[in-house]
Amino acid sequence: MKIVRSFKKHKAIAHLIGAAIIACLSFAYADEYQGTGNIVPPVAKAVPKIDTIHGDILVDNYFWLKQRNDPEVREYLKAENAYTAAKMKHTEAFQQKLYEEMLSRIKETDLSVPEKVDDYYYYKRTEQGKQYPIYCRKKGSLDTKEEILLNQNTLAENYDYLEIGALKISPDHNLLAYSVDTSGSERFTLFIKDLKTGELYSEQISNTGYSIAWASDNRNLFYTTIDNAKRSYKLHRHVLGNNPTEDILVYHEPDDLFWLGVSRSKSGKYLFMDLGSHTTTEVYYLDTSTPDGNFTIFYPRKQDIEYYVKHHENSFFILTNEKAKNFKLVQTPENNPAKLNWTDVIPHCDSVKIEGFDVFKKFIAVTERENGLEQIRIINVADSTTHYVDFPEPTYTFWFGKNKDYASELLRFTYMSLVTPKSVFDYNMKTQERDLKKQYEVLGGYNPDTYESRRIFARAPDSTQIPISMVYKKGMVKDGKNPLVLTGYGAYGGSFDPYFSSNRLSLLNRDIIYAIAHIRGGGEMGRYWYEQGKMLNKINTFTDFIACAEYLIEQNYTTKEKLVILGGSAGGLLVGAVANMRPDLFNIIVADVPFVDLINTMLDPTLPLTILEYEEWGNPNKKEYYDYMMSYSPYDNVTAQDYPNMFITAGLNDPRVMYWEAAKWAAKLRALKTDENLLLLKTNMGTGHLGASGRYDFLKDIAFEYAFILDMLGIKD
Repeated sequence: MKIVRSFKKHKAIAHLIGAAIIACLSFAYADEYQGTGNIVPPVAKAVPKIDTIHGDILVDNYFWLKQRNDPEVREYLKAENAYTAAKMKHTEAFQQKLYEEMLSRIKETDLSVPEKVDDYYYYKRTEQGKQYPIYCRKKGSLDTKEEILLNQNTLAENYDYLEIGALKISPDHNLLAYSVDTSGSERFTLFIKDLKTGELYSEQISNTGYSIAWASDNRNLFYTTIDNAKRSYKLHRHVLGNNPTEDILVYHEPDDLFWLGVSRSKSGKYLFMDLGSHTTTEVYYLDTSTPDGNFTIFYPRKQDIEYYVKHHENSFFILTNEKAKNFKLVQTPENNPAKLNWTDVIPHCDSVKIEGFDVFKKFIAVTERENGLEQIRIINVADSTTHYVDFPEPTYTFWFGKNKDYASELLRFTYMSLVTPKSVFDYNMKTQERDLKKQYEVLGGYNPDTYESRRIFARAPDSTQIPISMVYKKGMVKDGKNPLVLTGYGAYGGSFDPYFSSNRLSLLNRDIIYAIAHIRGGGEMGRYWYEQGKMLNKINTFTDFIACAEYLIEQNYTTKEKLVILGGSAGGLLVGAVANMRPDLFNIIVADVPFVDLINTMLDPTLPLTILEYEEWGNPNKKEYYDYMMSYSPYDNVTAQDYPNMFITAGLNDPRVMYWEAAKWAAKLRALKTDENLLLLKTNMGTGHLGASGRYDFLKDIAFEYAFILDMLGIKD
């Protein structure tokens, strides 16, 4: 699994030095937190840490906040949390109302669409009042007795947080391998359960990553372990019943730029070991019937060449970007997969990016993206005929299901849009008919006709057209009086596609417009779109976003006073950068687990993701990249100016964006900003990057965030 800062920065060392001489260098932990009088924010002491890089002086006044176990750091974070709670106390009833609103739309006791694998139907279900799903199956038909495979609620009984990492059934359906994380650190412990007896095997394997795969003998299990930087870097083979200390090290990836994963082909014939950086991949394969054999390299890695392999009958299908910026699909014989035998199935196209594919015995299902919109191409293997699946709305998203039945003619996919709830379809690739298996209910009488979605384009400074997806209540008038929430991401080539959220109705029903800016750095408009917003082109991401905000104001959708921007993780870098560049353009900023301390993080190779991400942001040890990254790094470019109202979140155990990035940023903003606008920092002391693991706790976090936004907009009910 590729790990990124999923959910950047501006200029000047002088401001860092200025912060070093600010008065009130001690903490201001006041009794007012508990009272109703004048509530003052905590002030972090400034303790300058001075480094020299490329001849420049780099001053970090809040470096000390990295000391996670220092009691003073813990007290500071608690003081910030107490201040946030005090400033938001008047919204507690509103938070509860929002929570109850969102909860009332959810069918709490529900069932996923069962998926048939061999003679079993697998599904998960939820029960009212329980935080987590229950994983189940039935044998033979859906009318038979249910078998509970794993009850996550039971596993989580003694924990405030519990996340499932991997969940794999053995080929004979008698064993379950699963892994859990109880802190949010994304460092998992692997367990093996005998489904015939319900008992756990004695062995437990710690420090594992996200991927595991069974060999065909149902005894050998392959798994990855992670290093100190949380990189999956070793592949191991475990024999059922053996002591994990005896496990075989199959492969060790020494290059810090690469992570690895393991998977089993849908055909069941091969195991694949996938290695990859942000720009380069390499694949090895092994017959599942010989688990103690050696993996064979498919095609040696070449810098900037990506390829992905799936097995099909007597051949392999490969998705590659070699001499194909937007990727092409090729095929090669199983018994001689050498590069010279690769033949094009779908040639490269400058205007269409191939994003992925799945194989069935008789069909190949391909996901493509043209002009920012996803589409599904179906290829009949027998005669190479092609057709596309039709979608009815102007802006939407979909994703393939697991589709584990290799012989099936049905493609399962999930579809949604800004107004259409999550809908699961089985599409007959032969007859081109689709069957709606389930549309997840939105309780309370949701009517999609009440809302309207559309796609518009803003012009960037270099005249590039930037798509914006938006949704609002019908009857909205473009009179410049509408509150508007604008969000974006723009990193890693990831596409921020328009998705449905029943929670979002609490904004839309209060006449708030919701918009997504599909800015460069993402993958919405193809590989070129990504490359124009990364490395030494990164500033395009921020200027694109600013152009979208300006366009929405110019077109009278909203005003500066009613414009809210929201971003998480690398999207937090986005809102952090534009906060420095154009603080006058926005009234409210919400930054969830924001990646804002770019320079300091990317100069520390011991941190998770740092070396891996040299290919995304650049290596600041090289002066050209250091200077460019320093020009937009949010933390480094905080200056003495007015800033919008801000709400910032962090997770103490976050392995992707360390908690101290948000804490340092908030501290520096407090010290330098010249306005009286509200600045709140909320650190979850028991979770990581993904927030609360329980669904009810997660809803409470959303209600808190929405209450902040609405309160700042003057909407009290």
